[in-house]
Amino acid sequence: MAKAHKIPIPFDCQDGECGSCLVEVTHLSRNQKYGIALTEKEKEMLRQLGKISKAEIEAAEVNDMPPRYRLACQCFVRNEDILVKFEGDQTLPAQGAHITHAAKRFTGGIEISTVDEFMGYAVKVEEDAAIHFDELAGMMEGCGNAEVAKLFRQLAGFSRLHLAEAKKRAGSIDLAAVIPPDYVWPNHATPERTEIWAADPTLSRLDGLKAALQGERRGYEFYRAVAAKTKSPEIEAMAKEFVKEEAEHVKILEAWITREEWTIKNPPSANA
Repeated sequence: MAKAHKIPIPFDCQDGECGSCLVEVTHLSRNQKYGIALTEKEKEMLRQLGKISKAEIEAAEVNDMPPRYRLACQCFVRNEDILVKFEGDQTLPAQGAHITHAAKRFTGGIEISTVDEFMGYAVKVEEDAAIHFDELAGMMEGCGNAEVAKLFRQLAGFSRLHLAEAKKRAGSIDLAAVIPPDYVWPNHATPERTEIWAADPTLSRLDGLKAALQGERRGYEFYRAVAAKTKSPEIEAMAKEFVKEEAEHVKILEAWITREEWTIKNPPSANA
């Protein structure tokens, strides 16, 4: 319903896995609340966000009663009066993106002079990231690491969404004529390609997230460098928009990593 009415609630995964669409639901009707089937996935995410109590979990499991907080992507609106409140993505940390030394290798060597050229670089970054994550997913599937394969498929999907947005911005630009060759990049690799150890068949989900984060940080630094080096005000403005988007991607991955580390340290008990 939020998407249909263009209400800006973030839906980073749309599958109850990221927690970015957390909402507070207040029932205004005097009638009995409609029963719900709270999935284990949503229950665990609400628990990690500290937005569900033991009593609410019991009420959901025993009586199918909805808790106060829900994930919008998992919440189906029934024929009842409710008030839905969204106070911002609570999975994102307040601080900005943290940049590694590895990311700083993209601060020099590339100076973009035209808008067409900039869009060619932007499309190449996202296109290469999608291909790379799909390749990694295939490697993980080949060695039986289904959990990390699923993560990389999800990251590839996000990259394709970013690619579609970049192509939309490019409009009528002939991208085939402006997409840069591999040799213009440091080490012949685009910023968001992960380090080679990401293809390790023993990789954990946490390791996969950290590899992806390193790539997103380099993407952030690349666009920031473009904005700083270009002599074109138009390219500078466009690059700054990409900087903002990459910073959000970094924050999301940082939040996922924090949540994954918390889960490892606090595994759900059998009696929870």
